[in-house]
Amino acid sequence: MRILKLLFLQMMMLVPISASADVAGDQEKFDWNPVMDAIIQVESKGNPRAVSGCYVGVLQISPVLVRECNNILKRQGIKKTYSLSDRYNEQKSREMFVIIQSFHNPSNNVEKAIRMWNGGPGYSVARTQRYLNKVYKNMK
Repeated sequence: MRILKLLFLQMMMLVPISASADVAGDQEKFDWNPVMDAIIQVESKGNPRAVSGCYVGVLQISPVLVRECNNILKRQGIKKTYSLSDRYNEQKSREMFVIIQSFHNPSNNVEKAIRMWNGGPGYSVARTQRYLNKVYKNMK
């Protein structure tokens, strides 16, 4: 399994990061767009200038998440980095979402992705239930 994960991470380095991620060991693509679109509606109603404390942009990204994305990319040997201002760019925000999911949720579990986006990698099921319900309601 670890070899598959490493192969998956290496494959990601060869293609531009987009709103879909390769499924390890499979040629299919996983499309995160419906999940991201629903989260965007819950988080910012699609406003790329939305600000709530330290969270900004359509996906309400924090400085900690930007740092985590950069750390993941660095571990993969990818020289690309994100800045705090990239949080205001919808495309770059979507790229950061996919990076976080590919690392912390390599099985592409939608429920886990939603809960993790709200509560972090060590999320509480009880504390993220309301958020999960809101996102599911916005999914088409």
